[in-house]
Amino acid sequence: MLAHRPAKGRPGAVASPHRPKALPLTPCRRGARARWPRIGTVRAVQDTQKQAEKESQAGELELESEGSAAAQLLGIRGGSKETDKWKIRLQLTKPVTWVPLIWGVVCGAAASGQYEWSINDVARSLATMVLAGPLLTGYTQTMNDWYDREIDAINEPNRPIPSGAIAPWEVIAQIWVLLLAGVGVAYGLDKWSGHDFPVVTALTFFGCFISYIYSAPPLKLKQSGWIGNYALGSSYIALPWWAGQAVFGTLTLDVMVLTVLYSIAGLGIAIVNDFKSIEGDRAMGLESLPVAFGVEKAKWICVGSIDATQLCVAAYIAWGLHDETKALILLALILPQIFFQFKYFIPDPVANDVKYQASAQPFLVFGLLTTALAVGQYNMG
Repeated sequence: MLAHRPAKGRPGAVASPHRPKALPLTPCRRGARARWPRIGTVRAVQDTQKQAEKESQAGELELESEGSAAAQLLGIRGGSKETDKWKIRLQLTKPVTWVPLIWGVVCGAAASGQYEWSINDVARSLATMVLAGPLLTGYTQTMNDWYDREIDAINEPNRPIPSGAIAPWEVIAQIWVLLLAGVGVAYGLDKWSGHDFPVVTALTFFGCFISYIYSAPPLKLKQSGWIGNYALGSSYIALPWWAGQAVFGTLTLDVMVLTVLYSIAGLGIAIVNDFKSIEGDRAMGLESLPVAFGVEKAKWICVGSIDATQLCVAAYIAWGLHDETKALILLALILPQIFFQFKYFIPDPVANDVKYQASAQPFLVFGLLTTALAVGQYNMG
């Protein structure tokens, strides 16, 4: 039989082994019982907030990754480093730069006055767009990256060539493949269009030569603000227009002169891109116009070349082509450009260059199409 120990604090009392031991209780104020549930609720809210923050950060990283991947594929500055060889090849061709050349082909076809919405003409126009965009622009951009590999090693080390993601021999091979494919497509377009003289092939060789001396030493036209930017502007406006018009009609001297003059506006557009790289150009000894003249003078040269060119073209449409309606349309498209110049570009061309281009350039490219339609209507009449 077990002996029972007296309970502490109660002499003579017997503690039963079956009786639960009392829990010590501390006095509490009225309403204090709600303290623990409230603390639990606060902690739950904090945990939820932390989880939401983690999910938000994960979402931002995912979007940043997707944006960086998209920039990589389009060849835009800031793209992520890629390992897939075909994506690297695509990045070298900078697909985002194909669009203006393709638009130039559309303008040339419209200016011919002979484009029809037939299967044959649509197929020829698509072939000309492939020639101007993926093939020849791709050739130009790949070659430009090759000759800029030392500068890119400092400014954009993630680019395919300086990062070592693609071997030098592969870059050289891509340049030659795009060049030869472009010449082949151009010759095929000449045969398809029934040309006695291979106009499109000749334009292809001329454009490729300009692209080479623009990027490669010893000439390297891009080192000069005037010559380099005009070569760039004419490549985006005149050459694709000529190709489009030659495929569907006859490339005449007056149209060639008109587009060469219109390329002065392209000079102004190219100057806009120079403001964001003033320090780098100065360090590398490149005489861009903002470096040579300073920001204040260069910004007025830029907008003056864009506006004066289009005003002269509007006058030519009105009095040379006798199309007052399209001249007024072109004037109406110039006014918003001037507005955005004074709203964004003139106050701060360095900070607002992208914002200005995004706002104003759509009006310029539609003005280019308006001019092409005026030329096409004149050729038809």
